[in-house]
Parts: sequence; structure tokens; C-alpha cells
Amino acid sequence: MEKKVRRIGVLTSGGDAPGMNAAVRAVVRASIARGISCIGIRRGWNGLINSDFVPLTSSSVSHIINKGGTMLYTARSLEFMEESGRAKALATCRLLGLDGIVAIGGDGTFRGALAISRQAARDGMSLRVVGIPATIDNDIGCSHYTIGFDSACNTAIECIDKLRDTMQSHERCSVVEVMGRHAGYLALYVGISVGATAVLIPEREPDFERDIVEKIRRARLAGTTHYMVVVAEGAGSAIEISQRIHDELGIDPRVTVLGHIQRGGSPSARDRETASRMGYEAVRVLAEGEGNQIIGILDGRLTDIEMEEALAMTKTFQMDRYQILEALTNSCGPDF
Repeated sequence: MEKKVRRIGVLTSGGDAPGMNAAVRAVVRASIARGISCIGIRRGWNGLINSDFVPLTSSSVSHIINKGGTMLYTARSLEFMEESGRAKALATCRLLGLDGIVAIGGDGTFRGALAISRQAARDGMSLRVVGIPATIDNDIGCSHYTIGFDSACNTAIECIDKLRDTMQSHERCSVVEVMGRHAGYLALYVGISVGATAVLIPEREPDFERDIVEKIRRARLAGTTHYMVVVAEGAGSAIEISQRIHDELGIDPRVTVLGHIQRGGSPSARDRETASRMGYEAVRVLAEGEGNQIIGILDGRLTDIEMEEALAMTKTFQMDRYQILEALTNSCGPDF
């Protein structure tokens, strides 16, 4: 007979993403609804190593669903990557009487969760873990959508729309760098949404002449006097790209690196709702005696996938979206 789950921990780890607070809230309140107590582990896996925790109640997560960031703070932990660090974390789990942990974050967060669960099993301890994907890069292989992506897109779009106003006034070229070291989802979705002249993503080997120079020349011939280039940080440096545009076209571009502003701000309706559903589902999985799962969205439906299998999955980049972008920019008129 499975041991009844009486207490679980919840943590946020890695880069923060809008909607993490909504997920924490859902985990806490779904736990309480099932008679399970919930402990907030602060500063990611470091919190378990350093016994940095706080009991969470329904009232302690009131009025956080609309807030960006994470009330539990977040951090990356080098010590947790070592077996000795995880041993310290397991000592805290024993102290708290944790039956399971909900880990909210990205790929590194989930690998840490799987590692501590396996180490606990070797030590004769049962510790189930469930992962909730939250990253603005939308680059988790087992889920078509991750918490924070929509909010980050909206933030970038709002910034670029404001840049457009001054860019049009001065008839300039703007090069905007968005986050996405290994994934171009953010750059591509934002590029389509703002009507960018050109978009560079890490999934597609850039050809400067084809992808930027020709598109700006074509836009010029169509009568456009202002241009927008969106660059994922993993596809190149906005400053270097700006210099090449200046050298080859005689244009003096302005560079904007949006940086960490994309992680901040109030989460969108989509991220609040998705985080709430995922948090509820994570608690259900633990309460029903399952574990070592990641909650994901596949083909529009919420699903839970065995963690080892989930971590081996890869996401095929949506090149059809890039083809849409190409079609719309190749017929460039006086908008961008």
C-alpha cells in the first residue's frame, strides 16, 4: 500500500518567469484542498541544502497570482550538482518530513529533481518529485508550452511597439536583441507579431546578405524608410549586426538589448491559467501516489510524462512559423 502523502515542498529554480507565483499558489491551495501541508523552499535547491524554508498557507499565497518573479526567490546551485550537496538537501527533507517536491523551472531544475529522487531511493527514502516547466525561452522538449513565454512575448512586443514610434519619426533602423541563447521561439513569435523586417534565430544558420541586407533593400524599394531587425541572443550580437548593417548599407541603426526586462512584469492571462492548471495537476500526481513526472502540454492537452523519458525528448522547431515570417517580409510594404 502506498504511503499517504502528508507534506510536500515547492520550489522555483533557475531563471525566473512570469507565472511562477501563480504555479506556487496553485500547488499550495491544491495541496490544502487534499489535506496535504505545503512547505515553501526558498532560493531553489540551495534552500534545501541550507534549510531555508517557510510553511505556506492559503492566505500566504493570496494576491500573488498577478505578480511577476517568484515569492520563493530563485537561484542556481553548483553544490546541489554534487552528491554531497544532495545529501545535505535530503537531510532537510527528512527534517521536514517531505513526501514529495514540486519543482518549478527548466531543464536543469528537472535534472536536479530526478537526481535527488534517485539518491533518496538509494538511501532507502521515498521522495517523489514532479516538475512544472517555467521558462520564457519555451525550450522544454516535453512540453509545447512553458509558463512565462506568453508574458515575455507581450513585454517584448510592447517595448518594440514603442520603439517603432520614434523609429518612424526619424526614419531609422532598429536592431533589437531578445532572450533565447539556444532557442529562437521568443524572437520568432515577437518578430511575426511586430512585423519585423528581419529575424535571426539560433536554429537557422544566418546568412547576413540573404537574411538582412536583401530584406532591407527590398523594403527600401517598396518605399519603407524605417526597419526593424529582431535578433535572438544566441543568433548573434545586436551590436555586431548593427555595425555590419552600417558598413554594408550606410544606415546608422540604433541597438536595443531588452535583457532581463523580458522576465519581469505581471503574467498574462494565458500564463496565469496555465500555471494554475499545472500546479493543480502536479499535486494530483503526488497525491495519487505517482512521482518522477513532468507536467507538460502536448497537442494542446495537459499531460504528465515520466521524468527520465521527458528529459530525453527534444522539441522540433516550428519552421512553418519562419516560413510565414518570410512570406510576410518578402512582400514588405510601407509598414516595416
